[in-house]
Amino acid sequence: MKHADRNPYASALRFAWRALAVLVYVTFLAPPLHAAETIVLTPAKVSKHGYFFQGEAGMAGSQNKGFMSNAGFVVTNDGVVVFDALGTPALGRAMIAAIRKITQQPIKRIVVSHYHADHIYGLQEFKAIGAEIWAHRKAQAYMTSGQAHERLVQRRTDLFPWVDENTQVIPADLWIDGDTTFRMGGITFRIVYAEGAHSPEDILLFVEEDRLLFAGDLVFAGRVPFVGNADSDGWLRAMSKMIALRPQVVIPGHGPLSRNVARDLALTRDYLAYLRETMGRA
Repeated sequence: MKHADRNPYASALRFAWRALAVLVYVTFLAPPLHAAETIVLTPAKVSKHGYFFQGEAGMAGSQNKGFMSNAGFVVTNDGVVVFDALGTPALGRAMIAAIRKITQQPIKRIVVSHYHADHIYGLQEFKAIGAEIWAHRKAQAYMTSGQAHERLVQRRTDLFPWVDENTQVIPADLWIDGDTTFRMGGITFRIVYAEGAHSPEDILLFVEEDRLLFAGDLVFAGRVPFVGNADSDGWLRAMSKMIALRPQVVIPGHGPLSRNVARDLALTRDYLAYLRETMGRA
C-alpha cells in the first residue's frame, strides 16, 4: 500500500529545487529557441599572401545560411586586409575566427566591392573589432535608399536568425572617389574603380606582389555573369582594366577562382559585347 509523504514540507522543498533547476537551465544554459548556430569557414590559400572563402551555389536562404558569395583576405607583416564581408553577421564572425587561426596580425582594413546584401551584412563584425572600412563614395546613395531598407527587411525574413533586427548596413570609414593605392606590410594594394559596371560603386582590389585580383561580381569563372540592370558599356571598360593588370589568379564574387585568367576574362568580355550587339539590333 502506498503511503503519503510523512513530511509535506520536504516534498515541497524538493519540488521548489526542481523548479529552480529548470528555470536556471532555461534561462542560462539552454540554447535560445531561434539562435543562429555557429558557422565554421575554411579559407583556401590561393597565393603567397592571399586566401579566399568560396560561397555555396544558389540563392541566399536557410539551406546555405546566406553563404552564397565569396570573400578573401591578404596577410601582411603589418596586418590583414580583407575583401568583402559576406552576407550575415554570423558569416562575418566566422571569417574573423578563420583568419585568427591563420595569423595573429590585426585585421586592419576591409575593402568592400559593392553594397549588395550578400557582401556587406558581415561588416558590423569587422567594425566591432576596429577594422577600417573602405568603399566607393557612390555606395552612399544606396545606403540612404528605400532599396537598402527593403532588402534588409527581406533578408531578416528569409535568413532569420542569421539576419535579424540587430543586423545593420554599416557605412564606410573612408569613402574613396576613384583609383587609389596603399601599402601595408611590404605589400602593394591597388584599388581600381570599375566605373559602375555591375553596380555604381564597384571596385576591384589587386595585390601586386601576388598578381592576385579580387574582382567582386564582375567576373565569374567558367560561366556568364548576372547582368540585370548593369551598365554593360561600363562593364566592358572594367574588363579592359582587369586584363591590363595581368593577374595570375582572379577571385570572383561567386563560384570558383580562376587560374585560367585569360579564358575567363575573355568569356565575360565577349559575352557582354555579344549582349550589347544583340540588344542594339533589337
